[in-house]
Amino acid sequence: MHGYLPRKIQGKIAERLADFPVVAVLGPRQCGKTTLVKETVGDREGVLYLDLERPSDLGKLRDPELFFNLHRSSGTASLFCLDEIQRVPDLFPLLRSLADEERRNGQFLLLGSASRELLRQTSETLAGRIAYLELTPFLADELPAGDPAMLPRLWFRGGFPRSFLAAGEESSRTWRESFTRTFLEQDIPQLGFNIPAATLSRLWRMLAHLHGQLLNGSQLGAALGVSHTTIRSYLDLLTQTFMVRLLEPFSTNLKKRIVKSPKIYLRDSGILHSLLQIDTLDGVLAHPVCGASWEGLVIENVIAALPGWQAGFYRTAAGAEIDLVLERGQRRIAVECKASTVPTVSRGFWSALDDLAVDEAWIVAPVSAAYPLREGVTVAPLAALLERAASLT
Repeated sequence: MHGYLPRKIQGKIAERLADFPVVAVLGPRQCGKTTLVKETVGDREGVLYLDLERPSDLGKLRDPELFFNLHRSSGTASLFCLDEIQRVPDLFPLLRSLADEERRNGQFLLLGSASRELLRQTSETLAGRIAYLELTPFLADELPAGDPAMLPRLWFRGGFPRSFLAAGEESSRTWRESFTRTFLEQDIPQLGFNIPAATLSRLWRMLAHLHGQLLNGSQLGAALGVSHTTIRSYLDLLTQTFMVRLLEPFSTNLKKRIVKSPKIYLRDSGILHSLLQIDTLDGVLAHPVCGASWEGLVIENVIAALPGWQAGFYRTAAGAEIDLVLERGQRRIAVECKASTVPTVSRGFWSALDDLAVDEAWIVAPVSAAYPLREGVTVAPLAALLERAASLT
């Protein structure tokens, strides 16, 4: 498979540029940010693109104020696109000044491989002037419709474009192995963190084995010979570079003994399988991580489909449990994930539904069509839930 796959947030970029002086598109390395932006604004007049990882482009910003003002005054650029903006965080105060000077929207489009928390200066210096969008690797509802092979491919290879679109499984696997090595050895040091690549690699592989389980920072710290606070700082780094998701317990006012530790997921299933050295989809199906891998895939897609909803998991000491609970306003949705064509749920699932009084519940499984399990509870393929989510946004 080759060519460009349209992304869901493509239209939102133009909308945000019309409403804000600065727009930031953030997401993991190699998820398609540059391609997306070139497809979105590449044909517009007055767009000047700089790749800040390219020495020749970075050198143009030795005197950034002079550079921007020369191009603005000459009319050669009205929108500056700065790729890998985390390389030059010192630019943010200047961007604020320039944005205020012209007092118009659509002046700067920033692309970054670190979260807004990691790029803390943007929230401090560009408050009220910047809109954020997150680009993930490919999502299930961005794939060509009508091809039943697409979702299994996404599950096994993950959504990073070069992995998903690779000509064969070996090429996909080689790309993912190279990605993890480059991320540890080059990307993390470029962000200013002095963490031994071997240490972070060991942690990442340990997290792969713990995918979908409760986080125990002390246990991880003991295994690596570091404190639990150091483990938490490493996890924050992996979270803020979009590699890991810590799913927090769903907070309720119920007088229940609720588990307080977050659950940990690797955000891309292809990277998960690579770290676990699983080389085929059949290997995934035979591996103990199969159910948790499917769970992570579903959770990433559903959370992306419902931006602005509070997301968490529900688990009590008494055994009531639901993989994902989403809430916005007075509306509450429960999602259970089952990697089986004949899914069954435990008594804890029904107990959790009674506890939470959800508006609707979904059991997402690799089934061919949706069907009701009881009133308000639907067994469905992932596509059916994503279609439902689209109607709620």
